[in-house]
Amino acid sequence: MDTSDPDITFDQQGVCSHCRRYDALLPSRVMHGAEGAVALEAIAAKIKNHGRGRDYDCIIGVSGGVDSTYVAYRVKRLGLRPLAVHLDNGWNSELAVMNIERVLRRLDIDLYTHVLDWEEFKALQIAFLKASTPDGEIPSDHAIQALLWRQAIKHGVRYIISGMNFTTESISVPAWAYGHSDWRYIRGVYRQFGGGELRSYPHFTFPFLLYVNAVRRVRVVSLLNYIDYDKSAAMKVLQEELGWRYYGGKHYESIYTRFYQGYILPVKFGIDKRVGHLSDLINSGQISRAQALEELKKPPYPEALFKTDYDFVLKKLGLDEAGFQALMKLPSKTFRDYRNSYALVQFMRNSVNRLRGFGLYPR
Repeated sequence: MDTSDPDITFDQQGVCSHCRRYDALLPSRVMHGAEGAVALEAIAAKIKNHGRGRDYDCIIGVSGGVDSTYVAYRVKRLGLRPLAVHLDNGWNSELAVMNIERVLRRLDIDLYTHVLDWEEFKALQIAFLKASTPDGEIPSDHAIQALLWRQAIKHGVRYIISGMNFTTESISVPAWAYGHSDWRYIRGVYRQFGGGELRSYPHFTFPFLLYVNAVRRVRVVSLLNYIDYDKSAAMKVLQEELGWRYYGGKHYESIYTRFYQGYILPVKFGIDKRVGHLSDLINSGQISRAQALEELKKPPYPEALFKTDYDFVLKKLGLDEAGFQALMKLPSKTFRDYRNSYALVQFMRNSVNRLRGFGLYPR
């Protein structure tokens, strides 16, 4: 990690705030070996018990990527009956679609796909480009979470099985990407730069979250936090047993994601998200720091693929070269320049982490 995170701090030993946070939260977020296996079986038993008489006993999100696909694989091995939920935001790569279809067919898992209104979502993405913050992928993340909550309520399901894994996704940098849970921020950006209201876009408010968690008692279980999760080993299993194919980078199953992370973030904002991803893998012991530094010497975006994606993204967004480059040259801002609920979001995150520490919320 480096000072592209403006809020990073280092102690007298040179250890950064992200590593200190990792060490502090790790005991309440991750279990290993037999202990994790026993805990996971106990949770699976609860899920099966609550799901009796229902079409499904849990909800899983699928993107075609390694984490969500491996969750689908492990959920079936636990004997659960999931409904797979996918958000089609218009940016799926052909490989991602193929991975989803092939894997779910082989695992015999039902799929629900929600297709966003493209014109509305396109206007929202352009609004974030005009806002000139590095949060351009937040609209997809927020909609996915809203969709998972909605499907859980619709089917009377109490458990959402997440592909989040703390050991490989612990680093959270608000200055890099903020707003996953902040409807006020997303709505405000669209009102200012998109015009009007978002009519069909899936979203959630804090009162809705309170209802889902306190009244409907829906819980998010990060399955990968209960196993000794190794990404490279997981990819090998998926390739050999399910015919899954790798797409070339973290979250690169989405064309816009690889364009945003491979071009817009480093060129406009000086942010290379590989730094965070690789730092997580170092902390989890899956690679060495020397290996990570060597990986960072490689270009974030293969040149031929970038040229193809560049033309495709501009055309799909309805932007010409001059218009897009004008957006790239706007002064950089952060979510703090717009209305937001940052204090409340942080309070809720910290509250859930405290509940995890007391064993009152799944890891």
